[in-house]
Amino acid sequence: MVAFKFVIYVLLAAGAVLFIAPWAWMISASFQPLGDIFSWPPSWIPEHFTFNNYVRFLDTEHLGRLFFNSGFCATCVTLLQLFFNSLAAYTYAKRRFPGRDLIFMVMLSTMMIPGQVFMIPSYLILQHMPLFGGNNILGQGGYGWLDSYYGLIIPGAVSTYGIFLLRQYMKTIPDELLDAARMDGASEFRIYSQLVLPLSGPALAAMAIFTFTYVWNDFFWPLIIISSPELRTLQLGLALFVVKNRTVWDLVMAGSVVATLPILLLFLAFQRHFVRGIALSGMK
Repeated sequence: MVAFKFVIYVLLAAGAVLFIAPWAWMISASFQPLGDIFSWPPSWIPEHFTFNNYVRFLDTEHLGRLFFNSGFCATCVTLLQLFFNSLAAYTYAKRRFPGRDLIFMVMLSTMMIPGQVFMIPSYLILQHMPLFGGNNILGQGGYGWLDSYYGLIIPGAVSTYGIFLLRQYMKTIPDELLDAARMDGASEFRIYSQLVLPLSGPALAAMAIFTFTYVWNDFFWPLIIISSPELRTLQLGLALFVVKNRTVWDLVMAGSVVATLPILLLFLAFQRHFVRGIALSGMK
């Protein structure tokens, strides 16, 4: 038994090192001059320690705008998902109506489809949004919600995975609590907002971390629909550190470290709720 636990801990430690090593090297490289980053053998401890990479990155033009765009979109998508996903999850977990389980299974089956498959239909829908971006009432003549905050936010307002995660957690809430509230005359929305949501705090925190992290780090979707410099997100901004077909890796490393700080702080702030929400979401 002791030998088995020893092997498990060795494997877990090896896995932790494997996942942490790239991030640790990125931090180390962010404090090294460009000539030292790709030296062989690689140097984990900077020989010529410098803050110049961070100074040059923070002097980047419109950097504040890049942070604002990423933060604004990530915050809006997270708030929208917290509302719509929790509302749908409550319906699937605690409401009874014909075809509920069948509809839920069909919805879950969409998770097997790669997200890239939905990009072209989503692009066309946004392009032909009526009465926006120069379009007429038939959605013709303009660009709709492309190159706008709407296009960055609205397609991510609902998540099948988020609904599934919250639904699994809400099923652990005793039905007797909800029945007692109904007997006291509480409406369904009041039960949802004042009873179910407070009890689902850990799962909501876990979903918020997942959603904010995904939107903050998203690169492909903003790359497709954004063309205006003032609407670029931070990830698009990092991709612009290319001068005459040469990537400025020292600035990219410093910028990547700065870009990960909000996610790291968010996870540390909600770590306890995150772990509890993930653990209890699989109980039923």
